[in-house]
Amino acid sequence: MPNRLHLTDSDRASLSGVEGEGTRLAMSIVTRMAEVVEAPRLLHITAAHIDSSLYQGPATLEFAERLASGGARVRVPSTLNVSGVDPSGWREWAVPEDWAEPARRQMEAYEQMGCLPSWTCAPYQTEARPELGQQVAWGESSAIVFANSVLGARTERYPDLLDICCAVTGRAPAAGLHLEENRAGQILVDLSGIPEALGAEASFYPVLGHLVGRTVGDRIPVLDGLVAEPDEDDFKALGAAMASAGSVALFHWVGRTPEAADREAAFHGREPETKVRPTLAELRAARDDLGHGLVEADGLDLVVLGSPHFSLAEFATLATLVEGRRRHPSTRMLITTSRAVRQIAESAGHLSAVERFGAELTVDTCILTSPMLPEEIRRLMTNSAKYAYYTPGLLGRAIAFGSLTDCVESACAGRVLRDDGPWTS
Repeated sequence: MPNRLHLTDSDRASLSGVEGEGTRLAMSIVTRMAEVVEAPRLLHITAAHIDSSLYQGPATLEFAERLASGGARVRVPSTLNVSGVDPSGWREWAVPEDWAEPARRQMEAYEQMGCLPSWTCAPYQTEARPELGQQVAWGESSAIVFANSVLGARTERYPDLLDICCAVTGRAPAAGLHLEENRAGQILVDLSGIPEALGAEASFYPVLGHLVGRTVGDRIPVLDGLVAEPDEDDFKALGAAMASAGSVALFHWVGRTPEAADREAAFHGREPETKVRPTLAELRAARDDLGHGLVEADGLDLVVLGSPHFSLAEFATLATLVEGRRRHPSTRMLITTSRAVRQIAESAGHLSAVERFGAELTVDTCILTSPMLPEEIRRLMTNSAKYAYYTPGLLGRAIAFGSLTDCVESACAGRVLRDDGPWTS
């Protein structure tokens, strides 16, 4: 072990194996990663969100079961990201049994280690949320950017397998976005030229995130100047798109996010490295870029909502949009959400209108990561920039992007419909 990585007596005890093989393996991985990122020490974390829970093949199952059988148990409250299967509803779709069984076993291994069975990419919607300045180890790109930006917690962009090791040891490398000096904004995104009507549209935020993510890569953008005030679901969509089209793990929104009371605070008193001022034409182009291989003249097989997972507020909005209506017989609608949000939405009375409309729900998983789509479903539509970005490569399907209202209207018409009104002003 290089001398430059300082370990406490407790760290060394974990690494020696006195706490069991599972903990020893986890600590060996954490310390090796600390060496790779040149962290001088490890820091205590108070929570974790585990992306490793997603079944991706025999290797991820073997790793989870090796940790669990070695006695590994999480030391901090640890939520679980989506799994590879909806354990109660996978037979309703095209999930192969030889996928569902190991995916279920992997879920059990993580629960055996003491993780909370949240099974969602948006744990902040129902679980206890980390607070400003709290050190955590979160996996899943859209959750990471939300935790850092909207909550002001501190996490690096943790990859699969490392997240659970941090949870088991309660330790993480003291590097990257865990450190105050690395959280300063770098690029100013001036939104003062955006029409007020467009800023009030929910679909503006995923498109903006897609454009900004492509522009800034892994740097930290500071957004300012928009007349409208985004809500939490807007921030969720914005961050998820930034993390997909780019590698953004933290953004600041002046006057709205907790580390950006003003520009000076967001940039830590420095000048921006550069400034960008998105135009309406650039935003329209980014919106069009989210569509791949599907035009309005084509039919539509499936509308997909809930990437990241659908929230209670989104269910309430959808229920209003579909009340008294029915989807086209040739177009299905699928909503992915957490088991907790589904239960709350049902108690709130939002699901009855949604189910009468003909929408289907699946929980605990994600359509991007579970082999659930039947082969005959080829033409999809979504209001998620993240889903639109990944669908062609991961699923090999044609995709169209539109607002939630566009998605409902398209589901009723059986073909893609989009209202270009606010995008042309």
